Amino acid sequence: MESDTLERIEAMLGDLVWLNAVIATELIQITENSSSILRKEAPPEICREDHNAIRAEALRIVGQYSQDATLSRHLNRHQ
Repeated sequence: MESDTLERIEAMLGDLVWLNAVIATELIQITENSSSILRKEAPPEICREDHNAIRAEALRIVGQYSQDATLSRHLNRHQ
């Protein structure tokens, strides 16, 4: 494969990793919000701890492929 093609594929994969992290972390937030509505209280602390760990891992993975800080800023506002 040509160098240009490989660079485009690498960029596309990095974008897909970022987009998957956005989807995953927003789904976590939707789950927490739905749980709060149904329970009429915050989700259990253990769930929030697990969700925070998953968010942190998603950010770690994204950081390997993207320097865009938008997702990190957004997630910090959820906390």
